[in-house]
Amino acid sequence: MPASKLVRPSVEYQESYLEALAEYHEEERYIYQNADLLRNEEAFQNFVDDLCAEKGRPHQPLQDWVEPMPETVLWLVKDGTYLGTIEIRHRLNWHLEKWGGHVHFVIRPSMRDKGYGKKILKKAMPVINYLGIDKALLTVDPDDEEAIHIIEKLGGAFEDETQATECFPAVRRYWLDCS
Repeated sequence: MPASKLVRPSVEYQESYLEALAEYHEEERYIYQNADLLRNEEAFQNFVDDLCAEKGRPHQPLQDWVEPMPETVLWLVKDGTYLGTIEIRHRLNWHLEKWGGHVHFVIRPSMRDKGYGKKILKKAMPVINYLGIDKALLTVDPDDEEAIHIIEKLGGAFEDETQATECFPAVRRYWLDCS
């Protein structure tokens, strides 16, 4: 049985990604991604091309005032199945410094509690370092015990917890040595 691996987003995983998107939508995550539109092969190809462009983009609607940072997007896959996404921002702006961090990862709901969260982050650490980031900032919801456990298990050092604002929720901030 082949091991899980990080890959660039690809149309090869369209069906599996769309299944995962339905799972994300059930928990009200990525609701701005239109699953019906992404069923179209050309639209999905454009979506993948955008993810691979490394140009950076706001991740939620109405954040066009936040300066996009270049980022690398990778998917964790196994046996042709999409398992999760990791986004690595190449540098921080004022917003990412406080609330977003260098790294964001998510595992599709049906694949959680199987060790893939730890795998995606661990497999991404050499890529993060390759991008010139020795210490990566990760932010996490203070109630997300699983993500906190993953980050701490891989050596993430707790920095602080931000206060919620009118626009942004509170987050716990960790620094992860990727050198």
